[in-house]
Amino acid sequence: MARMHARTRGKSGSTPPLEKIHPDWSLKPREIESLIGQLAEKGSSMTEIGMILRDQHAVPDIKAATGKKLSKILAEKQLNPSMPEDLGFLIKKTEKLKTHLNENHKDLHNKRRLALIEAKVRRLAKYYKKRNILSKDWKY
Repeated sequence: MARMHARTRGKSGSTPPLEKIHPDWSLKPREIESLIGQLAEKGSSMTEIGMILRDQHAVPDIKAATGKKLSKILAEKQLNPSMPEDLGFLIKKTEKLKTHLNENHKDLHNKRRLALIEAKVRRLAKYYKKRNILSKDWKY
């Protein structure tokens, strides 16, 4: 799939596990769900939880093991983050670019980049408002 604001296709991307079957040597589904709860209570983000389970506890696929996605497990335990991760990362990126542009007023390339990222933020916010993940009065 092509990139949103570029004409090229990306080379990298995550590769899902080949088999959608949970291996016997890995943790049991109840252990995985309790670990997810513990990590979320400590303040780990969803990406950090996924990487910790993959790297330290040898869980290749959470959905194959438990039958539920990570976000669904966190929703059941009422540990959902207040803002979706992808939207939060984009907002952090815009803040960094704004501080850069305060020092470098004539940087036209990054002014354009900021406009494109802000468009992505607005588009994502619109999507999450429709799905009732963000409140209807949320403003960027």
